[in-house]
Amino acid sequence: MRLFPDLSRRVAAAMVAITLVGCASAPTRLQPLPETLSAQAGIPGIPGARHWGDMQPPGFDTWLKLTDAELAANFSGIMNRPHHYLSLSGGGADGAYGAGILAGWTAHGTRPEFTIVTGTSTGALIAPFAFLGPRYDPLLRKLYTEMTTADLIERRDLLDILRNDSATSSAPLRRLLEQHIDDAFVAELAEQHRRGRSLLVGTTNLDAARPVTWSLTRIAASGSPRARTLIHDVLLASASIPGVFPPVMIEVEADGQRFEEMHVDGGVTSQVFVYPTGLDWGRVKDRLAVEGPPALYVINNNRGLLAWETAPRRVLPILLRSVDSLIRTQGIGDLAQIYLLSQRDGLRFNLAYIPASFKEQPQEKFDPVYMRKLFELGFERASAGYPWTAGPRR
Repeated sequence: MRLFPDLSRRVAAAMVAITLVGCASAPTRLQPLPETLSAQAGIPGIPGARHWGDMQPPGFDTWLKLTDAELAANFSGIMNRPHHYLSLSGGGADGAYGAGILAGWTAHGTRPEFTIVTGTSTGALIAPFAFLGPRYDPLLRKLYTEMTTADLIERRDLLDILRNDSATSSAPLRRLLEQHIDDAFVAELAEQHRRGRSLLVGTTNLDAARPVTWSLTRIAASGSPRARTLIHDVLLASASIPGVFPPVMIEVEADGQRFEEMHVDGGVTSQVFVYPTGLDWGRVKDRLAVEGPPALYVINNNRGLLAWETAPRRVLPILLRSVDSLIRTQGIGDLAQIYLLSQRDGLRFNLAYIPASFKEQPQEKFDPVYMRKLFELGFERASAGYPWTAGPRR
């Protein structure tokens, strides 16, 4: 299913117009980070805010050498107890299914406190509320059953598209993030960081074409006056589909100078993630004295198959349909990789995804009628005891 069917013609028209008249009026970048300084670039005043998502985090080997007393001081809330991990995929409006599962899971009475929550794209928008627990279920229900396209994005006319870097403005979504992720919310994230829990969100650094993993809990606990704004930036970037939404420019520092990085939807490089393959999670479990095998829950906010769509024999429809297929295939590959990681590292793998029996189609990008039906489906299945799949999707 194409996530943005009503934008296809507008984007296609803009691409044709850009080809004909050029894009000299498009926004220019100020101080882009050069590749030569990429290894030392960091967020000013917030050390350890992020790392490359395809590599072992820096400092991991040092972490392994911490004394038991140091571990107990920093990870008291997650040591010597069972672990539960939650990974939330992208999927646009289909994130309503994952939001419904969480609310239904609460109603069933078996939803655990998650040691780690990771999110990409729409999963990133759900992740902070899933992380802080069931009291945010009513807000998730509202966001994924009542919001309309107009509540989340502002359309641009063709001339505006030519003058900008995207077909729409995400200003309404940013205002929504600012409203609900306020100072008190950030303080809650910081408190959970002090217990050792982690909230991780994925973006794509478009210059490097690599995934970036951001620790929102570490950012919240940094004490930096720009922590809340950075959290908004990261969440917005994670959900910013290139060409549809504007990229998010994030300020970094390297060699005593300030630069900008361009970040877009985390789904460009990974539809869903837990941790990089190079990370030895067995050693993590041993150091934290985890009780029993950790339970990993992956909510894939996607269907198994794309809806049938007869593609016209023209360049742009063929490209758009091919991209839809590539995204679906990438998601399957991500799930397979996570499953293999769970087998290697002794995690109990549990997968949820939208069943093929759900045939509804949205009438707009964020159709509240469609999302309400999808939310209720997830809620109904989870409140009865969700039938988690113990292997990757086929």
